[in-house]
Amino acid sequence: MYVPPAFRDDDLDNIRATIRSARLPNLVTATADGPIATPVPLCLDETEGERGMLYGHVAKANPQWKTSPIGEALAIFMGPEAYVTPSWYATKQETGKVVPTWNYIAVHAYGPVDFFHDHERLLEVVTRLTNIHERPRATPWTVDDAPADFIAAQLRGIVGVRIPSPGSKASAR
Repeated sequence: MYVPPAFRDDDLDNIRATIRSARLPNLVTATADGPIATPVPLCLDETEGERGMLYGHVAKANPQWKTSPIGEALAIFMGPEAYVTPSWYATKQETGKVVPTWNYIAVHAYGPVDFFHDHERLLEVVTRLTNIHERPRATPWTVDDAPADFIAAQLRGIVGVRIPSPGSKASAR
């Protein structure tokens, strides 16, 4: 991602806040067959690694986990965004020398991707993601609310995703 120096944000707390608030980032991998991108629920474990660890899952039917990546994976976390019309600037009436732009917050996190099938790790990831997204609800649903054999069957249909110590580039425009 090109980040103009005036809009670069290297503050780790801001980067982590954007990652936490993005509900469905895109996971991108380059392969010999071309790029593959999938919207994937990912969460950041800030206690693991130098900069944390990203965890999530994809459907087992998704070819992204089966196709060997070339280089690092990229997770794109988008924050708030808005179109900015030139009509909002006084300069429009004064000189007409204005153009539209787009203001946004984005974090590109990248690192080697690890796909895994271990039942216990998958259960931990699904439980963590569920807890994060259910937490704001008045009566949160938990993985334990469903029968264990049902959850076990659901876990057989997914593959875990792990991106260790992701590097990142952040932009706030």
